[in-house]
Amino acid sequence: MSSVFEDSVATFLANIKIYLDDESVSEVMVNGPSEIFIERRGKLERVDAKFKDEQALQAAVRNIAQFVGRRIDDENPTLDARLPDGSRVSAVLPPCSRKGTTLSIRKFSKATPSFVDLIQRGSITKDAAKFLDVSIYLAKNMIISGGTGSGKTTLLNVLGSRIPAAQRLIVIEDASELKITADHVVFFETKAADPMGKGGVSVRDLVRSALRLRPDRIIVGEVRGPEALDLITAMNTGHGGSMGTTHANTPYDGLVRLETLSMMGDTQVPATAIRRQIAAAIHLVVQIKRLNDGSRKVTHISEVIPEVDEHGKYQIRDIFLFVQRGMTAEGKIIGELVPTGALPTFMEEIEVNRLPYGREKFTPPEWANEYFTKLAQRAA
Repeated sequence: MSSVFEDSVATFLANIKIYLDDESVSEVMVNGPSEIFIERRGKLERVDAKFKDEQALQAAVRNIAQFVGRRIDDENPTLDARLPDGSRVSAVLPPCSRKGTTLSIRKFSKATPSFVDLIQRGSITKDAAKFLDVSIYLAKNMIISGGTGSGKTTLLNVLGSRIPAAQRLIVIEDASELKITADHVVFFETKAADPMGKGGVSVRDLVRSALRLRPDRIIVGEVRGPEALDLITAMNTGHGGSMGTTHANTPYDGLVRLETLSMMGDTQVPATAIRRQIAAAIHLVVQIKRLNDGSRKVTHISEVIPEVDEHGKYQIRDIFLFVQRGMTAEGKIIGELVPTGALPTFMEEIEVNRLPYGREKFTPPEWANEYFTKLAQRAA
């Protein structure tokens, strides 16, 4: 963080600076001058900090906006920007925000995550992580699906860093958050339009430019607009192993959201054609969720069958599924991400390439067999 901004924080955000400096705090949320919450280890808690009044809070928000070259006022009452240290800041002014100015600062993690970190946290099992590693090596296209704050970006960081070193990777984001470590990686970031509405560069613009720059793989930090169609097209035209994230609660919903986003632009492609393109392009959907105990876990690793059914619906088969077995007296969820018994359609490809991931890895533990039997009966 620059010294100039640090001085501004010390002056305007002194009330919450202690939480901005606390590495255990991932987000600070201000709901008006007298109500401040923080997120620590996945759980929300209210703190005693307060701003002097609404005027002081608005002064802080306007100072942040000015520093990052944005404007927030009565004509433009919302702010969405990135701070010098990579943290994301969002704000809404009254009267749109009825309790007073609302401010959220999602802190940028300084650590570079790895599969080992996720395994140690219990976010994913060793076997499931190895399966994703194998899938990345085989250039399978993936979408990471989940809600806000579920850990999508962290997981994408890990997966992106597992891409073979000899390949050229282009990363495209609305605001730079990814810290993918690779030998040949290019980072693109969108640009906001000026006050006259000129000079803006969207994610879609960058995806189209990236396709002309000889990428082996493309990663879109968050797919949330018509660039979805361009990413799907890239996946279907020789850019295998590409990835992106999207906001959805289930793997199926993630595909439906991609379909909806693909139709947001000026495309004249029929919905049925887009649906078939998505089914052919996406190989795996990895669902991640923030559970009630604050933990973030991969709950599904699902394969997309490359064709829609007779009703035009996506066909999805869970390869790994999180099964909750109980809960401790302290409210901690007990469960495990286990194989369902289904083999991926590219199992022969794994074997032909002599990758160390045998068919026995997809055998569910005995305790989970009864659960999957009941699940299949309900589905039938």
